[in-house]
Amino acid sequence: MTKTGTNVLAWVLGAVLFQGCASTPAAATPTRTGSETNMTKHVKGIFNVKATPLAPDAGAAESPIGRLSIDKRYHGELEGTGVGQMLATLDAGQSGGYVALERVTGTLQGRKGSFTLMHSGSMTRGAFKVVGSVVPESGTDELQGISGSYEIQIDEKGVHLYVLDYTLSAQP
Repeated sequence: MTKTGTNVLAWVLGAVLFQGCASTPAAATPTRTGSETNMTKHVKGIFNVKATPLAPDAGAAESPIGRLSIDKRYHGELEGTGVGQMLATLDAGQSGGYVALERVTGTLQGRKGSFTLMHSGSMTRGAFKVVGSVVPESGTDELQGISGSYEIQIDEKGVHLYVLDYTLSAQP
């Protein structure tokens, strides 16, 4: 296999492995606490994801970093879609990392709108850690003022899970 072919394989594997990696499994049953503005709410659910390799930028064909589009379907107290892009890398020893930006559009606990998630993950010899947050001021419509943290997990059956702790601030 050529060096370019090896690099492409590494970043495709990285993307597949990092889409929904976690250090601990979570229940797929959605839950929530709090219902007032400025109170932190906690939701969990499942999502499906499709990662598609994108052509490398000019001059980046030999890079071990790959770029992918991500297309997600969220289920639970967050019902909607997520679209975005990811940069990922993975070596032969199962160590690597990724960063992603994703625009989520749908209904969150009965509120319609969209917001942007920023998440990243690292893997050291197969052990995962994934963290993320809501991009400040990215909420629209009934999700204006949203802030919070986002976590991706994967259970023992390979089911992708999300955990979102969020707050909706009162708008001026």
